[in-house]
Amino acid sequence: MENRKLKNSELDRKSVSEFKEAEKTPIIVVLDNIRSLNNIGSVFRSADAFLIEKIYLCGITAKPPHKDIQKTALGATDTVAWEYVEDTLEVVEKLQKEQTKVFAIEQAEGSVMLNNFKAQAGEKLAVIFGNEVKGVQQKVVSASDGIIEIPQLGTKHSLNISVSVGVVLWDLFSKISQDNREQAYMAH
Repeated sequence: MENRKLKNSELDRKSVSEFKEAEKTPIIVVLDNIRSLNNIGSVFRSADAFLIEKIYLCGITAKPPHKDIQKTALGATDTVAWEYVEDTLEVVEKLQKEQTKVFAIEQAEGSVMLNNFKAQAGEKLAVIFGNEVKGVQQKVVSASDGIIEIPQLGTKHSLNISVSVGVVLWDLFSKISQDNREQAYMAH
């Protein structure tokens, strides 16, 4: 049997207003000094795909509108809420005051492997992704509530930041969605 690819018109896409009104996944993305405009655009696209609540752009991270962000974001800068804050540490402290658990995505002592990470039911999460070369600033890692590491088995132990965002958001989204399904089932 041949499986026909779906046309764009068959994908049940949300309009910009439907996206803005939709219930969001309780995840916030923080970009700490991301250099590549294409990476920033890709992060917006992944955030759109998983109905992420908000993106914070920090430090040297460029802000929309910019043609090189738009090239990879494909309009996701119009759907996903975002804010620029120069100091990443300021964002971490603000989120923690709002009872959001903040996790640096980094290779560090005391990290929890992503596959072993369990989000607490009803908890809002923020995940911080760092510069393509230097990673998340040490002072930001130190201020975080924890560190999540993506298991890597090859020789590089390095993923592109946009790939890391996709992997982490999918994993957290699927775990949160599963938890919500289980809670709904238990309520019946």
